Amino acid sequence: MDATQYMTQDVAKRHRLSTRIWHWLNALVATIMLMSGLMIFNAHPQLYWGDFGSREDYAWLQIDDTRTTGFVRIGDVSFETTGVLGLSLDAKDNVRRVAFPGWATIPTAYDLAAARRWHFAFAWVFALGLTAFMLVSLFNGHIRKDLHVRRAEWRWAALWSDIKDHARLRFGNKMNESHYNIIQKFSYIGVIFLLLPLLILTGITMSPAMNAAWPWLLDLFGGRQSARSLHFIGAVLMILFVVAHLIMVLLSGPITGIRSMITGRAMPKSKPDQGGRRP
Repeated sequence: MDATQYMTQDVAKRHRLSTRIWHWLNALVATIMLMSGLMIFNAHPQLYWGDFGSREDYAWLQIDDTRTTGFVRIGDVSFETTGVLGLSLDAKDNVRRVAFPGWATIPTAYDLAAARRWHFAFAWVFALGLTAFMLVSLFNGHIRKDLHVRRAEWRWAALWSDIKDHARLRFGNKMNESHYNIIQKFSYIGVIFLLLPLLILTGITMSPAMNAAWPWLLDLFGGRQSARSLHFIGAVLMILFVVAHLIMVLLSGPITGIRSMITGRAMPKSKPDQGGRRP
């Protein structure tokens, strides 16, 4: 007997084409920018607030070594990170006294000029891609239909219910629905409209050429060193978002999640037919 007699299965639209293209392009571009950015950070592994900063000035963040151990210092609190940050071994067991090890950077060997070329080249792709995605999402209704937070979703009961479901890993079939839940909406709105523009603007602020063209950026972020600190913090927040995103995909079903981001459609769980049977 035909299996369709026992199963009713709907294919739900999940992601628009513009969202899927931007998602995979961003995954590649963000990875390259992060790794090249870590190499740039290796040139001066300290962060400051204000306009100026040097080895002799107080840094709120420092990743360095004491020649025998690696450490990370945040404010007045230090953590030993030997073997991971500050001081580590390369693939040939040679000691590397740099903030981030070679496997985490582009290029793997110390080369500030090359890292800057990688970073700046893909920064254009990153910025133009975000701009194009925002414009397309505005015209195709993605922002209005999928990211707009409706009045009912602002209710504390609805928000708390979704928080409890996520905390208990009770996703049900929510991750396969054609619309985003409130936590997803807040996350995507925060990343797309706040975090990514912050990374772009703080990156521009660190450029002397852009300082001459747009000097107001230095006032906006409180100086070049403050912009560098905010850029680093933004990158860390982006990493945390990606990690949380990947965990949610794994917990909710990686095959379904990846398939929907490739094809744009999600296949919900099969439903019983009228006789209560499943395929």
